[in-house]
Amino acid sequence: MAEFDIVGPEAIREGRATDAYFERTETTLREAGRNPRVVAEVTADQFPDGEFELFAGLKDAIALLEGHPVDVEAIPEGRLFDGGPVMRIEGPYRSFARLETALLGFLSHASGIATAALDCRVAAPDSTILSFGARHVHPAMAATVERSALLAGFDGFSHVAAGDLLDREASGTMPHALVLCFGPGEQEAAWTAFDEAVDEEVERIALCDTYTDERDETLRAVATLGDRLDGVRIDTTGSRRGDFRHIIREVRWELAAAGKPDLPIYISGGLGPADLRELRDVVTGFGVGGYVSNADPVDFSLDLVAVDGVSGAKRGKLSGVKAVYRTADGDHAVLPADDPAPTAAEPLFTPVLRDGTLVDGASDLFALDSGVERARSDASLVGYGEHR
Repeated sequence: MAEFDIVGPEAIREGRATDAYFERTETTLREAGRNPRVVAEVTADQFPDGEFELFAGLKDAIALLEGHPVDVEAIPEGRLFDGGPVMRIEGPYRSFARLETALLGFLSHASGIATAALDCRVAAPDSTILSFGARHVHPAMAATVERSALLAGFDGFSHVAAGDLLDREASGTMPHALVLCFGPGEQEAAWTAFDEAVDEEVERIALCDTYTDERDETLRAVATLGDRLDGVRIDTTGSRRGDFRHIIREVRWELAAAGKPDLPIYISGGLGPADLRELRDVVTGFGVGGYVSNADPVDFSLDLVAVDGVSGAKRGKLSGVKAVYRTADGDHAVLPADDPAPTAAEPLFTPVLRDGTLVDGASDLFALDSGVERARSDASLVGYGEHR
């Protein structure tokens, strides 16, 4: 019996992470002596509808397809789309048929998480936002959650192993469990012990709502750590929260009275975009969990649109190879690939693989820092979040 219920990288690469009917399709085509050259497109919506989503997961998708005899074009990670294909694959069908399940999983889950994270980013554009949602997902998904949140513009994340994979330092200071281990009335002992134990480069952010109210514990943390205190975090349980904005304003008032008017205040606990909009003017930053990590995947599908050079598609899908563009006014245009491009429009499809080999410079299409810049630019161009 496996130690954990995790499908490993080897099974994914070999195409075992697939639906059974792809294996049977492959067997049938092989026995029939058929392996047509096809064009397949990965699409969520056929026509643009104004409901933009953030494209993510391309890095893993390309790692899956690399080495197979296929040509791949895609929109870069960090671009926004609201219809039409995000990826085109051309090659012998049997060379990638069994990879469809994992391919769609990579793109669907990451894009859903990234889109939810972008909801939060545009809701509080000037605030620090950290991803705290890894605890809500299978551990095998943690790096995908954190990378997708970073792609959307989050400032950091909490998961240590994800940080190892992403070559980024995880953020976070103390949970309620640390304070509870010192017992009632011993908050000062907990904060002091933390200050004495952790590395100097770790910020001293005191959790201030464990036993007494937020104002009391905040003032006690200030008195205990003085100038070594870098900020406070308030994570009041929703069932006892009341008017959270009033609580934060009261804490801020008392901090000013104590000579600490600019001490950073961070909040966490069941927050979403509406909370960030409401509170962004009274706090320094947010820890966002389930809203991002529990996001619905984008419902991508992979459809054949041409077989041996002949356009065609199943009912309900648009036949033929397509091109996608970002128009000068921020719209997303989808046209037959042979049609003229709209005036002053930017083509979004870019070559990634040629016969299974990465095209020179294509790694920038899924480089995290480049994707962050694209997401920021596209969100501004299309007015993302203005009507949410």
